[in-house]
Formats: sequence, C-alpha cells, structure tokens
Amino acid sequence: MSELASIRQFNRVVLKLSGEALRASGSQDNISPEIVGRIAREIHAARKDSDVELAIVVGGGNFWRGASASARGMDRATADYVGMLATVMNALALQAALEQEGEECIVHSAIHMQNVAEPFIRRKASRQLSRGAVVIFAAGTGSPFFSTDTTAALRASEMDADVIFKATMVDGVYDSDPKKNPDAVRYESIGFKECINQKLAVMDTTAFSLCMDNQIPIIVFDLEKEGNIQLALGRHEIGTIVH
Repeated sequence: MSELASIRQFNRVVLKLSGEALRASGSQDNISPEIVGRIAREIHAARKDSDVELAIVVGGGNFWRGASASARGMDRATADYVGMLATVMNALALQAALEQEGEECIVHSAIHMQNVAEPFIRRKASRQLSRGAVVIFAAGTGSPFFSTDTTAALRASEMDADVIFKATMVDGVYDSDPKKNPDAVRYESIGFKECINQKLAVMDTTAFSLCMDNQIPIIVFDLEKEGNIQLALGRHEIGTIVH
C-alpha cells in the first residue's frame, strides 16, 4: 500500500471547521442554521456507513477575530479571549444540529463553562470518542495568541488522531491563490516543509510544527461543495494531502 493510500485508512479524525463556514454569504446572521444543519447531516450520513471516530474543532471568525481587534487597538490577549467565547457559541450550535440527527455529541471547552460544556479533560474526551460520541473542542487552547488551527493540531496530537481534515473554501492546496490566478496548480499531495517554504496559507507555522513533530497528515478539502464532508469521512479521495 502506498503512503498516500495508507493515510486514507484512518480511524480517528479531527475535523477543523472555520467559523466563517457557518455563515451564509451575504447574510447578516452570524450562524446559518441551514449550513450547520447540512454539515450535521453529512457527518451523520458518513458515520452511518463507517466506524470513524470524529472530533471537531471550530473557529469563531463569523463572530470575532482577535488579531483584527488587536490591530484596531484592543489588547491582544483580551481580544483572543473574546474569540474563544465565539467558538463556544459555534460549538453549541453544531452540537444541537448533530443531536437532531441522532448523534451523541459532547462539547469540551478549554475555558470552564460548566452550565453549557464539559471542561476539557484529555483522557475523558478520548474515551468518549472510543465509544462513538462526536466530541467538539471549543474555546481554542484556552490561552491567547494561539489560532484554532493550532488548537486542531494540538487536540489531534492529544487524541492520537490519524489525520486532520481542514474544511476550506477551495478544493485543496494550490501553488498560488486560485481565486486570483486562473492558472494556479492544485497539488494532490505536498510536504509540510514545501508548504512552509512556499508560504502556502494552509495552516499557521505553529500548527504545522505540531503536525510535523507528531506525524499527523492534513487533508485540505472544499466544504462548500455539498457532500464533500461525507466523502472525506468515508475515506474517499478528496482534496490535497499535506504530509
């Protein structure tokens, strides 16, 4: 079996969703119930046909971006904490949609919010994944200055995940921005060091370093195309593998 083929024989997955992915284009609503519902339906459909253990890390950019607020004069640490709270709102919305589909879903928050989420406990979260529950990791790492990409890499390392799926607005990794350059070339696979050297905006450097150190591949795919989450979790060939 080739290396790329073996990567797709995963069992435990971390799915990274951006906050912006939960907002409909042009809408004033921060969260689209229709989009969240579609994501939940695709996850449920995929899990009916496979034994994939699924953890999710969701961003908060549909509500707030700490780096942007910091650039406008707000204290960076405070701005990042606000962003962490935004990820909790997204996690709860996604939890509700998954539960409507019949999935057991548990939110772990890196900031204690005992009325709405469990505090993050590594061994407990791992056991919940093993028994088939979907676990959503909210509130980032619990510390400022770290992105939710880094959170995904950290939680994947802690959970002994086989792969990170990063859902984006493009269908893989390109040598340049395909929205600006019609001649951009998409990679089927690419190495971590190549991504860093070419400054390809897949994940931030901290997230890349964690994935490299712990040998966790990343599969980048297009979230906007309906059915892609189901294909990805169903172990079909999709997107670009960074390894």
